Amino acid sequence: MGPTVSTVDTLGAVLFIGWTVAMWVAVAVLAVGNRRAVRPWMYKLAVALIGVGVVSQLGHFQEHVTQAGYWVAHPYAPAWMTPWAESFSRGLGQVDSSKPALGMEILHLTGNFMFLAGLVGVVQITHRVTGELKARKWARMGVWMQGIHGLEHVALTLSVALGASRAIGLSTWFGAIEPGPALVTYRVWWHFVANLVGTFILVTAVYHLWKEKRRVRESYGLVEPGDVAATADASEPLSPHGEDDPAPADDGLSRAENEPPRVDAPAHADGSPRAEEDAAHADDPSRVLAPAKHL
Repeated sequence: MGPTVSTVDTLGAVLFIGWTVAMWVAVAVLAVGNRRAVRPWMYKLAVALIGVGVVSQLGHFQEHVTQAGYWVAHPYAPAWMTPWAESFSRGLGQVDSSKPALGMEILHLTGNFMFLAGLVGVVQITHRVTGELKARKWARMGVWMQGIHGLEHVALTLSVALGASRAIGLSTWFGAIEPGPALVTYRVWWHFVANLVGTFILVTAVYHLWKEKRRVRESYGLVEPGDVAATADASEPLSPHGEDDPAPADDGLSRAENEPPRVDAPAHADGSPRAEEDAAHADDPSRVLAPAKHL
């Protein structure tokens, strides 16, 4: 007899499946919309999809972190899940209560497809931007990595649903590892590392998306307030000289050409310094006695 399933378990399972379906409907809408004329609401939809994907993966990843932490404290104990994950698992397991592990497999399958939808959202939101974007590069890497990981969970879920005595996939060595501490250890750490790498890729993609958001917004016809000011400054006419400074660099030479020629004061008849030099050397005693030489 299977575990007792409460109304909360059932509602949680329905919410979990509905959440996943809604995310992939958004992915489909964006995929179709990117083939048509640009619509600003598509940008908002993509942002919402990415945000939900990030929140979903944070919840998913913490589950694997707690499982790994529990294994460190109890390496020979059966695999452990948080109370809320157990609740979701019981609700999802109602699909076939004769297979106790099916609810857990469906739970991890949907969690990973939520994660994948968030990564696809980053690819979709950057679809219209020409040129290279780091956010798109990291997101595509994540889609490939998480896509393969998602297929792993498809294999695990289908094998249990079709009646296999144990889940078949890479994380169970295709069913070759006997149930027990060895299988628990291998599977717990296999999925922990896979989610650690995937989460790092998602965080990096979102980080670069934030840095490159101006180009992304422009591709949807959305202009930042600062961009409007910059455009207005760029549209101001230049000076007649073709530069921001109306005075050309050779104005000093032009003024010098228009000034009357300078006439130097004549020298003294005896060859003594001019008046300017006399004034400059008025305090020099030798200059005061100079006229005595002509006596």
